Amino acid sequence: MSKKLTSENKLSILNDFKIRRHFDKKQEKWVFSVIDVVAVLTEQHDYKKAKSYWTTLKSRLNKEDSQVVTICDHLRMPAQDGKMRLTDVADTQTLFRIIQSVPSKKAEPIKMWLAKVGNERIQEISDPEQSLNRARENWQKAGRSKKWIEKRMSGQETRNKLTDYWQENEVKEGKDFAILTNIIHSEWSGLSVQEHKALKSLDSQNLRDNMSEAELLFTALAELSTRQIAETDEAKGLEQNKRTAKQGGTIAKNAKVELESKTHKKIVDSSNFLKPTKLIKE
Repeated sequence: MSKKLTSENKLSILNDFKIRRHFDKKQEKWVFSVIDVVAVLTEQHDYKKAKSYWTTLKSRLNKEDSQVVTICDHLRMPAQDGKMRLTDVADTQTLFRIIQSVPSKKAEPIKMWLAKVGNERIQEISDPEQSLNRARENWQKAGRSKKWIEKRMSGQETRNKLTDYWQENEVKEGKDFAILTNIIHSEWSGLSVQEHKALKSLDSQNLRDNMSEAELLFTALAELSTRQIAETDEAKGLEQNKRTAKQGGTIAKNAKVELESKTHKKIVDSSNFLKPTKLIKE
């Protein structure tokens, strides 16, 4: 396979095959039928043979104390006989680990791509500037303007300072961060994060990577305001930071309303940077 693998086409090897998949809205990620992927990589066109291969591979992985098998979920998907049957499914990260365990020429390009990504990650840990440069380069390749990239990176720095404050002031990373982020976002934009993503026809894609320059600016204003109010009030814990999140979001909302009244243009819209075609066929 001579085509260079990127984050956009790393699974293009599966394009010509019917891979059953399901989007988990709660976790915001795709899961794929493991047996279907194994069938492609091992060129087992018979479902029973592919299932047998996966059973053998699972046994070997278990003997190696691999956590891959336990990470796989079970989901009902349409089988060849048309009935809904339980089958093993895995998200992209787990799927890559399984692919690494399959001795197949078809899997080799993905294995090479994973090795390259791993090496880049090690370099970024020792030199964080490389991570910033790589992000800028990727956005440029995706067609983003210099102004958009500047606002995206500036907004990320504002975001990082806010989450640093939360982390240092008794707010738990993960669920609590998501709650506060949603309060800020809902207050300034009038939409929850999920509603904003739905407006832009996004599923697992990053919302901020699909925002307009104006949306990025107002998001940053809301988060900057939230942090400065929290620092002033010395807010600690989830409940106190909920109040500052709402206040910070309100400041950005008022600015948005005023600008919209002057320009007669909506700040929040359905524009996105999605490509017109999907990488993996339904």
